[in-house]
Amino acid sequence: MTEGWQSYRTEKLPEATVLRLGLYQRVLAEFARARRTTISSDELGRHTGENPANVRKDLSRLGTLGTRGTGYDVGTIAARIDEVFATSTPRRVVVVGLGNLGRALVRSRSFFQQGFEVAALFDSSPAVVGTTVAGHVVQPMESVTPEVEALGARFGVLTVPPEAAQDAVERLVRGGVGYIVNFAPKLLQVETTVVVRYVDLSIELQMLGYVEAQGLRSTTSSSIGSSGRQLGSPSAEVLS
Repeated sequence: MTEGWQSYRTEKLPEATVLRLGLYQRVLAEFARARRTTISSDELGRHTGENPANVRKDLSRLGTLGTRGTGYDVGTIAARIDEVFATSTPRRVVVVGLGNLGRALVRSRSFFQQGFEVAALFDSSPAVVGTTVAGHVVQPMESVTPEVEALGARFGVLTVPPEAAQDAVERLVRGGVGYIVNFAPKLLQVETTVVVRYVDLSIELQMLGYVEAQGLRSTTSSSIGSSGRQLGSPSAEVLS
């Protein structure tokens, strides 16, 4: 690897940059499938709804990648972003809560990808425990801590009702999970060493309601994930 690329390891990437790298990764996958070998910052910005200047700044944090006049090599950028997310080493993820949302996520082809794999499923319902979802037998809540510990899993996803979320997260943490995506609409009490990302769809819908009520429109740079383009579906422009 080049010296410029190694420098990113000593510089903590801003959270906004990390989130945008995930969006760039999707667009680069589209270009790769379309057998496009190069991409400009303007193109990458257009497909993600980001200002090209932000794109160039984000990519510059990964080292010297582009060449003025020719753009960026799609394969090189994709590989560098993969390195940031350490996707070459599969990470085991356990899911607690196999209701409609949990089942949908486990069966999704896109949610668990880029280096993550489902290792175990858990639920409290006797009607669900023992059933098979996406090739995994759902285990009871009593098995969360010992099973997580045995697997060495460090990542968890919670899709349980709010009243069950705190108990579930405590079981996960006791088993060694330190990184959690929480879909339950409840703030969790955890040690400062545990990282929790909250995904509250009701808040996202409220935000859209506010945007509509205020008559707001996109400016030159959109917020993360709101580029106005359905990411993951090849556009005619990419395929042309």
